[in-house]
Amino acid sequence: MLRNPNGLARALMILLAANIAFDIPLSVILLRSLSTDYQYGDGPEALAMAGAELATYVLSILVFLATVVVFIVWFHLVRRNAEVFAPDVHERSVGWAIGGWFVPIAWFWIPRGTAADIWRASRRDPSAADGPGELRILNLWWGFWVASRLVIWGSDRLSSGADTLDDALTATWWALAGVVLDVVAAAFAILFVRRLTSMQDAKANGMIPAA
Repeated sequence: MLRNPNGLARALMILLAANIAFDIPLSVILLRSLSTDYQYGDGPEALAMAGAELATYVLSILVFLATVVVFIVWFHLVRRNAEVFAPDVHERSVGWAIGGWFVPIAWFWIPRGTAADIWRASRRDPSAADGPGELRILNLWWGFWVASRLVIWGSDRLSSGADTLDDALTATWWALAGVVLDVVAAAFAILFVRRLTSMQDAKANGMIPAA
């Protein structure tokens, strides 16, 4: 049974845009902290600035977690639709649309493979060979997403082991790079979600998917 992914897709794109919006002030905070003489100081203004930075971090984490939940729900829904469209093109069962994100190491490739299968099942001819650049949006999103997670993980490792100011600054530069990569990944994720949802909507209504 087909399910309409449009509502979830709209909510997901709003959340992805919110992640980008929060990444901007996070980048400013990180750039400011790269100054060797940066400090909060004393007084109400300094306390307000520290509180604003803490609130930004907390809200950004909450938005990220909400995005993860909504994305996985949407991803599972479009995978179920893809099973109706073309059950023979999938390498893994529907459950892997959720489980693939939680398998250590394997999450580097399982969700991307599942997404590619969903894409192929949702196009006009599921059995046709991939056209030149057809999966470019998917690959760009996935590449930047994996890169951002690895760089942010690396910054956390560097930060936890930092013994000197130089070590802390290096960790901050890594964190800033991770935030920039996250912005690019979120932008391509919006394009991917919009395009795949449009393809499924068009196919469910008997129309030719947009090129």
